Amino acid sequence: MIETTQPVLQAIAHRLATRQQDGSLRSLRVNGSLVDLSSNDYLGLARSSTLRSAIQQAVDQDSLFNGATGSRLLAGQTELADRVEVELADFYRSERALIFNSGYDANVGLLACLPQKGDTLLTDELIHASMIDGARLSYAARHRFRHNDLSDLEQQLQRATGQVFVAVESVYSMDGDFAPLPELCALCDRYGAALLVDEAHASGVYGPNGEGRVVALGLQDRVLARVHTFGKGMGVHGAAVIGSALLRDYLINFARSFIYTTALPPHSLLAIREAHRLVQRDSDIRHHLADRLHYFQTQVVAQLPATHWTDSQSPIQCLLVSGNDEARRVALAGQQAGLDLRAILSPTVPIGQERIRICLHAFNTTDELDRLRMVLQTALPH
Repeated sequence: MIETTQPVLQAIAHRLATRQQDGSLRSLRVNGSLVDLSSNDYLGLARSSTLRSAIQQAVDQDSLFNGATGSRLLAGQTELADRVEVELADFYRSERALIFNSGYDANVGLLACLPQKGDTLLTDELIHASMIDGARLSYAARHRFRHNDLSDLEQQLQRATGQVFVAVESVYSMDGDFAPLPELCALCDRYGAALLVDEAHASGVYGPNGEGRVVALGLQDRVLARVHTFGKGMGVHGAAVIGSALLRDYLINFARSFIYTTALPPHSLLAIREAHRLVQRDSDIRHHLADRLHYFQTQVVAQLPATHWTDSQSPIQCLLVSGNDEARRVALAGQQAGLDLRAILSPTVPIGQERIRICLHAFNTTDELDRLRMVLQTALPH
């Protein structure tokens, strides 16, 4: 640790040293040549030469600036942005869409500006950090309900005041399980609450054409707002809030993470458009992903009966390995075998719920998954 005499830097150094002693110090490292079992590139679009060619062709066909030059409310608004949003609204079966620079920006902007003072915001305890940060910026009363616990949510709905908002994820990022969306819609309808759904880990993966779980379940007319991010299953960057024209107008006027930022460059807008077009016309990649998930659950999960997996039917499969040091040890065993396994440590997850978060992809092979099974059989305590 760097020594310094400046009080602020001393305090920073102390906090980092404490985290290092706790075994929870984070650092950046390059993946290298390891087999990808950790990224959110579920469909393999981030590495797709087909998508790369389509984006390049689109760029070559348009005379575009390199950057947006400003926020969309000033110099950054373009006809291209409008056209892409129209396509997104059509793809996600909604009236309108509004593009944000990232899923983080979309969640922060949405949750910070929708619930007002005197309103109530009820959030599942396992929602994304970006939703939590947005909720913290809201002036509404904020309460958490137990994960996927409809009874606990209903009790809180009965006590809520003002306009009530309920915020969930359709697929939870750390456990990989599904939100009970039909039941959530029914509860929100009964109590006059508005449902907000983060579809970050469902975009491209679920639905007839990859539209997400809300569309897959036919619930798009019962959800006030959906957040779809494009840096995971869609393989590019950016995000959009999907909803009514009225909601879009509201966000343009009140969502600070939209108003006060330079817009995405034209290249990113074209990448978003081409990724959605590819997902819509190529259903095979979703079928490949489903096949890999089935193989994993029958040949890996079922072959390790003494281990504790989260209840996941999604490409996010989580093996609970209690303790930061133990989780690191198991991840290291995988890395030494050429597999990019990552340990998720406390405080990202609660103490005692540390885990190996395994993300499956359409491009993973059965041989790679067999190698993973053998690594886990050796590395885990018997």
